[in-house]
Amino acid sequence: MRFALELLAIVVFFVVYKLDGIYSATAALIIMVLLNVFYHWFKHRHVPSMMWITLILVMLFGGATLIFHDPLFIKWKPSILQWVLASGFLASHLIGKRVLVARMLDNQISMPSLHWRRLNAAWVLFLLFSGALNLYVAYTFSEEIWVSFKLFGLMGLTILFLIGQAFYMSRHGSEVRVEERKEGMIEAEETVENRPE
Repeated sequence: MRFALELLAIVVFFVVYKLDGIYSATAALIIMVLLNVFYHWFKHRHVPSMMWITLILVMLFGGATLIFHDPLFIKWKPSILQWVLASGFLASHLIGKRVLVARMLDNQISMPSLHWRRLNAAWVLFLLFSGALNLYVAYTFSEEIWVSFKLFGLMGLTILFLIGQAFYMSRHGSEVRVEERKEGMIEAEETVENRPE
C-alpha cells in the first residue's frame, strides 16, 4: 500500500505537469506527499522515518522551486533522496551487527551475513548510480524528458533492481533453508544413533 501511494504521488506529478507545467506539478507533489504522511499516521499512528525524510526533502526542494521559480531545485530532490538512502545503507556496514537490508528483510528470509552484506552494498551502488543518473538527465535533456524519466526511468530501474534482488534472495535464501533442514536432519539422526539402549 505504501509503495502504491508513493507511486501515485509520482503519477500525479507527471499528469499535472502535462496539464499545467512544472510549478503546478511541484505543488501537487507536495500535497500528495503530505496526504501520504497524514494517511499513514491516521491509519498506523506511526510514520516511518523514510516518509519523514521524503516529506522534508519535498517541502524543502519543492518549496524552493515555487518560491524562487526555479525548477532546478525539484530536479535535485530525487538525487538527494537517493544519496541520503545510500548513506544509510553504507553506514549500516559500520554501525550495528546487521546491515540495513538484513534488518528490513531477515524476518522474511534467512541468509548468511555475507549475502546480506552483498545485497546492502548493491543498494549503495544502485542508489548512488540512480542519483547521478537523475542529475545527468536533468542537466542534459529537456524538462519534459526529465519528468518522463522521473516516472518511467527511475521507477523502471528500481523495479528491475528489486526483481534482481528478489532473484538473489530466493536463490541464496532457499539454499540456506535447505542446508538448515539438512543440518537438522543430521542432528536428529545423530541423536537417534547416540540414544542409549
